[in-house]
Amino acid sequence: MGRIRPFIFKSPSKREILGFSDVKRSTSLNPLYDPSSVDLVLSGFWPMVQAAFLVSIPLAIASFIIGMLIAVAVALVRISPATGFFHRLLLWLVKGYISIIRGTPMLVQICIVFYGLPAIGIFIDPIPAAIIGFSLNIGAYGSETIRAAISSVPKGQWEAGYTIGMTYMQTFRRIIAPQAFRVAVPPLSNTFIGLFKDTSLASVVTVTEMFRVAQQVANMSYDFLPVYIEAGLIYWCFCWVLFLIQARLEVRFNRFVAK
Repeated sequence: MGRIRPFIFKSPSKREILGFSDVKRSTSLNPLYDPSSVDLVLSGFWPMVQAAFLVSIPLAIASFIIGMLIAVAVALVRISPATGFFHRLLLWLVKGYISIIRGTPMLVQICIVFYGLPAIGIFIDPIPAAIIGFSLNIGAYGSETIRAAISSVPKGQWEAGYTIGMTYMQTFRRIIAPQAFRVAVPPLSNTFIGLFKDTSLASVVTVTEMFRVAQQVANMSYDFLPVYIEAGLIYWCFCWVLFLIQARLEVRFNRFVAK
């Protein structure tokens, strides 16, 4: 019987980096090797954790930072007084952007960036394509959160800034933003936690993040249940740590608020 070709990865370097070299040798030496559920769970644990640290978390952080920059810019356009044709046009474009992003699935958005844009000659690598898709999505949803947080600050705060000679941006940066940020911390923290879980969607554009590694481990024997349960537990552990960080941030930013 001929040697069975490994089908986990096309590149040996990727297979070795993610720790599948031992599993590959076992299946090659014994074609009838059928790993048990325990073997699958043990062999897949470290590769999935490693993919979470090296791909999923950096992907979520990069997308969140870029998305927040978009969100702040969009929110400022939404709340600033509409004066002049250019501003009204920009406001119309911003509202259209928010409506389209909020009205379409994130999976569709990512697929358009990676699989659709090549039709018009724009080719983007998998990870940048995923970051673009996630960032645009976070920018739309985050802008509504930031706009609501800014609107929660009394208008008298703006007037107080103007009274002492501050410009619009100075008033926003020194008076409004610190108060709005405290209000925005809980929903934005939830947004980041949701984004971390949504990085699993990057697997459809061939990004080898944690869930894609779980798929590759499960494909070794088509025993999907234990591996997917393991992946879910790993996601939950990471989110639990993020929950703790969120709680600490809320306590820190609310420490000077009158009870």
